[in-house]
Amino acid sequence: MMRATAVIRNHERDLRHDQFVTRVPAPDGAHLAVRTSGAEAPLLLLSGQAGSHEWWTRVRADFDAFRRVVTLDWRGTGDSDAPPGPYSTQGFAEDAIAVLDHLGIDRADVYGTSMGGRVAQWIAIRHPHRVRRLVLGCTSPGGPHAVERSAAVRKALADPDPAAARRALLDLMYSPEWTARHPGPYWTLGDPTMSRQARHQHLLASNGHDAWAELPRITAPTLVLHGDRDDLNPTANAPLLADRIPGARLQLIAGARHAYFEECRDEASAVVREFLTAG
Repeated sequence: MMRATAVIRNHERDLRHDQFVTRVPAPDGAHLAVRTSGAEAPLLLLSGQAGSHEWWTRVRADFDAFRRVVTLDWRGTGDSDAPPGPYSTQGFAEDAIAVLDHLGIDRADVYGTSMGGRVAQWIAIRHPHRVRRLVLGCTSPGGPHAVERSAAVRKALADPDPAAARRALLDLMYSPEWTARHPGPYWTLGDPTMSRQARHQHLLASNGHDAWAELPRITAPTLVLHGDRDDLNPTANAPLLADRIPGARLQLIAGARHAYFEECRDEASAVVREFLTAG
């Protein structure tokens, strides 16, 4: 594998965020935009559905202090290519492995939220030797065993008025009290530069996820983290994952909705840091 020091010399420095930026070839030849920051042992952060690296903007610094943080723009988002598809969580996992290979990273901690947590499951299942510790945030096993969002939530998100649908999604992500203090931008609502086709492919990939049968194969120490007021990806999915993955630890964030990692940043980041640095 190419070593990280060699790759960094080819990076373009992003002075706005003190990040190094590079483009990495995926297995099918598409190119993915990748950002690295921080130092020490590697930590791969995986964004949710329709999310670019900006998904992590508010909390990235919490991990830069003790990890070399790696993020990518999923295909179809940000500065990555947007091939026509089909997309899948398994395919996104192979994209992530290609990123680690290109950066010369043999083994990393992996923290995925929402759809990124679904992708992280496949990384840990298919490439167990590449994952040191695994954090699955606000995610689901998918398939018929998963707990689906309610009909009322689905109806609100499908509102034909785009502004109303956006308001519904914002309310599922954050409490009104938090949004009143934080006017945005809200990167968890999706990359605004995405094409309609790419956004649809992300939806299909997330909805098509089903790792239930394979979850017992995960060998990495695993933390399952979830807000206890998450109606977008119902909280009941968290114990399903924790019970299915051998030895997994479950922790709920009190009062948190889907974007617990932002709204409850201090608590959530501390929990993840403690888990990743445990002996």
